[in-house]
Amino acid sequence: MNMQSSSRSGGRAARRAARSTALPDNLRPVRAGLSGGQYKPLTETDVLKIHHAALDALENIGLADAPASGVAYLTAAGAIRGDDGRIRFPRALVEDMLAKANRSITLMSRDGHNDLDLSGTRVHYGTAGAAVHLVEVDGKNYRECGVQDLHDAAKIVNTLDNVHFCQRPMVCRDIPDNLEMDYNSIFACVSGTTKHIGTSFTDPSFVAPAVEMLHMIAGGEDKWRERPFISNSNCFVVPPMKFATESCQVMEECIRHGMPVLLLSAGMAGATAPSTTAGAIVQAVAECLAGLVYVNAVKPGHPAVFGTWPFGLDLRTGAMTGGSGEQALLTAGCAQMHSFYGLPGGAAAGIADSKLPDMQAGWEQMCSNVMAGLSGCNMIYEAAGMHASLLGFCLESLILGDDIIGQALRCVRGIEVNDETLALDQMAEVCLGGPGHYLGTAGTLSRMQSDHVYPACGNRMSPKEWVEMDKPDLIATATARKLEILSSPSAAALDPVTDRAIREKFNIHLTA
Repeated sequence: MNMQSSSRSGGRAARRAARSTALPDNLRPVRAGLSGGQYKPLTETDVLKIHHAALDALENIGLADAPASGVAYLTAAGAIRGDDGRIRFPRALVEDMLAKANRSITLMSRDGHNDLDLSGTRVHYGTAGAAVHLVEVDGKNYRECGVQDLHDAAKIVNTLDNVHFCQRPMVCRDIPDNLEMDYNSIFACVSGTTKHIGTSFTDPSFVAPAVEMLHMIAGGEDKWRERPFISNSNCFVVPPMKFATESCQVMEECIRHGMPVLLLSAGMAGATAPSTTAGAIVQAVAECLAGLVYVNAVKPGHPAVFGTWPFGLDLRTGAMTGGSGEQALLTAGCAQMHSFYGLPGGAAAGIADSKLPDMQAGWEQMCSNVMAGLSGCNMIYEAAGMHASLLGFCLESLILGDDIIGQALRCVRGIEVNDETLALDQMAEVCLGGPGHYLGTAGTLSRMQSDHVYPACGNRMSPKEWVEMDKPDLIATATARKLEILSSPSAAALDPVTDRAIREKFNIHLTA
């Protein structure tokens, strides 16, 4: 009996060791850039109706509150400023700018190993948001987050295979000066991960100092412009249908400095956007088309992500519902519009309204992450770690989110049907004089790693084994993994000379 138990245990250990061995990218079951697009919630007729409604909104309603510089760029391009001050966009202008838009965008990583090709319906998942609290699972507390927490999040992202980029998920609440907060946010993320980073700026004058830091990190302005590894997450509109004056000026500065831009429209369905799913998508598309015209009026072909981010709302309370089925549909519908225009696009998914990484968070995060991936959204923001409808970020949840996204990506990959996967030869071998089962056969073992995604934290033990292993707890497992990652030196740390030079020039709050 003991020998049998030992044999089973040894076989299990061998299988686990095999699964932990890194596979070449072409054999991994999931990876960044898998092509989605299988799920289409909108018919072709629906898509055309939304497109024409968005053009009608731009031509007849237009957008208010453009800065003087924006008015100059837009009217020079062919937009019309009415007596009411609103900028209106003739259909022909929008079509012309769509033709000029950059459709071949690659968001760069600092080390060149995690570049994000946004062509077609290639799918990438990452963090985002501006949470003001860190969720502490030990004690179930929310506390204000700081620069160290942001760095820790980036450092964890760097170790997660299924989290492909790190857009700033938290605000450095411990840095009261906004200029220092902006460049410290960049420094904290860059010191934690070499993956592509997204960040925001609170004032247009803050862009140049931050870019000076980026030149130092990249090794010069020429190297930065060749491979910009930071993009600007820009809320250029205040829905409904108003430009955000300072954010537009920030956008202009980022374009001048060669920084890719995420054109982010984040209306709340039922509050700052129509309550219907179709109407919220129409407004988001219209606003982002206006942003696309703006970007290409400043610099034709500048890399810009079409960031339709409409959010759901619980109309009983007015609370945001980032984890709802309605949110999943909003994101999937927006992704279909990105594909219609042939533009690199992004939207939000994976947000939990739950306050902790519990069962509610699990269903909320999986629902929209799967639908966003299946719809072929290029950049899926806020996909891991985000709780309380964007108010709290949790490091344990970020780690667990890697498992969730892994399963979502497996859904995106879909079912391959060919002579090998139809497996008639295996059936004949097993059934005609064979063992009568497929366990341990060459066909099963050969595809064990390439076809299957195995959770790093998720528990698939039998109840008996679970008891024998002292009933491991999912959150405790994630916490142990968090402590392991954070106790090790950052693999993305800047070289000592560059780090010292930056600290001498800028007031860096992150402990050396």
